[in-house]
Formats: sequence, structure tokens, C-alpha cells
Amino acid sequence: MSDAEQAHPDLPVVLSQRDRAAVVDDILAERMETVVPAIMREQGIDMWILMAREYFEEPVVATMLDAESMSARRRTILVFYNPGEGKPVERLTVSRYGLGNLFAASWDPAKQPDQWKAVAEIIAARDPKRIAINTSDLTAFGDGMTLSQYKAMTAALPTGFEERIVPGETLSLRWLESRTPRELEIYPGIVRLAHAVIGEAFSRKVITPGKTTAEEVQWWYRDRLAGLGIDTWFHPSIGIQRQGVKGMIEGDEVIQPGDLLWTDFGITYMRLNTDTQHLAYVLKPGETEAPAGLRAGLKATNRVQDLLRQSFAVGLSGNVVLARARAKALAEGLDPSIYSHPIGFHGHGAGTAIGFWDNQKDDPRGTYAIRPNTTWSIELTSYNAVPEWGGQKVDFRSEEDAFFDGKEVHFLDGRQTELTLIPSE
Repeated sequence: MSDAEQAHPDLPVVLSQRDRAAVVDDILAERMETVVPAIMREQGIDMWILMAREYFEEPVVATMLDAESMSARRRTILVFYNPGEGKPVERLTVSRYGLGNLFAASWDPAKQPDQWKAVAEIIAARDPKRIAINTSDLTAFGDGMTLSQYKAMTAALPTGFEERIVPGETLSLRWLESRTPRELEIYPGIVRLAHAVIGEAFSRKVITPGKTTAEEVQWWYRDRLAGLGIDTWFHPSIGIQRQGVKGMIEGDEVIQPGDLLWTDFGITYMRLNTDTQHLAYVLKPGETEAPAGLRAGLKATNRVQDLLRQSFAVGLSGNVVLARARAKALAEGLDPSIYSHPIGFHGHGAGTAIGFWDNQKDDPRGTYAIRPNTTWSIELTSYNAVPEWGGQKVDFRSEEDAFFDGKEVHFLDGRQTELTLIPSE
């Protein structure tokens, strides 16, 4: 991890599918042995039951399948049982197909044709006091148990066990948001890969001022990732801010000298996601640097980043962190908008929100407490008048991925502190 970012980093080696699978399985085994026991004990849960159906993935189950089990098959049921007294957490799969070496196969359809009755027998034999299932009004990450599956499961339970069922919402969030040492070994390299592709996009290799359109750069991203065998979790964005033009120009607009370019770009690689927003300036003939007002605008955004990072603390809600950071920024005369979010297995990941672009006040989605060992997209902007553009207010958006260790927020692969320059000739 480093706070320093290279403007045009070399592209890291992209692993073969087989090598990627080995890394994914290694990380998953580590998570099963460390994260699952820790969060079940933390939340006081004796048994956690997860269910997914083919073509209707449960978001938590999708992250618990080994690299060769690419989706749920028919109905995949996972059961975690914490026997207490420091004993290992039992991992069972009540499914027609096995799941590598991570879960013990626990259903023989020849002996018990009813899958949910097989689950009920496991529950009755272990007699757990608190049984978590994934239901949540607030977050999709903790709402994987469908009504039909809940009815089928509870109908099979012995009398009295349904009253022991509790929501597994927090368990789901804790599983998804927690990062392990092995994940943190590879995450900076994944972000570096994304930064390297952005560096290519913001260069004469891709952009010819006066000819290339914003839309063409978007599709160049898609083709580049397809060639690398890497997925994007959203369609890349390219926007243009131009002197004398209000707002962001997109689509088939041709990029011109003097334009300030913005990109929003994210990849999915070895099950982890990136989310980055960078800025570039297209030099006019004879220019060797961007106008001072544009450079100052990025510096102001960097300052908002610093104030937000300083506002993180374990146990605070996203709403409190937002209020703290905004108060500091406004006191310094900055004009911020903060809309940061967790990142990890999902681009807009599990955990608390720290503001939204359309809501800079308290939000129900920002009530969850910040935890250590979590990763974040530090996403925000500051608005600044640019003297060289006649005082026009410009939007200096930025987004960089980071890790919160419980004390400090560290960028995974640095952050942009200088505008990328694209020659016009």
C-alpha cells in the first residue's frame, strides 16, 4: 500500500484462469477458518443457514463457493454450526453436489429425499439456541432467504425451533466487509491493474484530440478488459468539462484541447472489485501544464479526502463520519460533496454509506458502524471556480480505493494528486 500513485504505471501480470482459481480458493479457505468463527462468536450465533437456487444467487453464498463451483446448483444450502467452548465451527452443505473441501457433504437423497427435512434433522441433532437466516429490510446483502424457501424450511422444523430464528443481516455484512491478510496482499495489485488501464485510456494511445469521442474511450475500456480476460462491474464513464459549457458532456462529443476529462472505471478480478475516478487535462498547443485553477481544484479535492480519512473511527456510523468530514471541509472554505462507500466482493460493498451525491445529511443506509479491516472507495468531489475559465465552477471528482486498519485509512495504490496530461500534438 502507498499514498503515492504513478501516473502511467506498468500493467501488472494478469494470471491465468487456473492460477486465479488457486488464489481464490486459498483466500476462501482462510476466510472460512478465520472470518466465519470470529463473526459468529461476535454476534452470538450458534447456527447460520444460507440458501441459494440456481440462477437466483444469494449474495453471501455466491462469495462462499469455491472457484470451480461457479454458481448454486439446483438448491445449495450451507450450514455453519458453532458448538462453543472454542471448538471449530462445523461447515456443512445440504446439497446434491459437493463444494470442494470447504464443506462436509451432509445429505444423502437416497436416505432422505426431502432436502429441508435433512436440514431439520441437522438442526434438531445440534439443538442451536440462535439460528440466523439472511433477512433484512435495509440491505440486499442480508436478505437472501426468499419467502418460499423460508416457508419450506420452517415447515420441516420440529416444534419450537422456528422461535429460535433471528436475522442474519449483521453476519452477512460482517462476512462481506471483512478483509483478510491474504486479500490485502493482492488488493493493491488489483487496484494497480485498474490504474494502469486508466493510464492507457488517458493517453495518446487511445485519445487523439479533435478526433476521439468520449464514447469511443468508454468502449475502448470494454475491449481492453475483454482482451485481458477481466470483467468490469459497470460500464465505464468518460465525461468532459469545457470552458464556457455548463456541466458534464458525454456520449459522442469529440475531445478537444483544453478539455478536463473525467473517468469512472472499475474492474472485478479474483472476486475483488475496484472503483476509481481520475481526471486528465488535454493540453492546448504550446501548453506544458494545466491551468493553475484546474490544478488547485484537484488539490482542494485531495484536501477533502484527507479530512474524510481523518474522520474515520471504529464504531462511528457513516452518518457521523460524513458530518465530521463536511464540518471540517466547510470550516476551511471548501465546497465538498462526499459519497463514499465500502468496496470488496461488490463494487458498492457491504457496510455503511458515508453520504450520497444526492443526500449530504443523515440517511438510514449510513447508520451501520464502521469496523476495522475493511476496504473503502473514498469517493467525493469539491467544486471550485477556475479563474482561467472566467470563474466557471468546475466539478473535481475523485475516487480512490483504501483500507481502514482501525486507526488510519491507507490508499491501496496511492491517489491522484496531479492531473494526467494528454498532449494535443
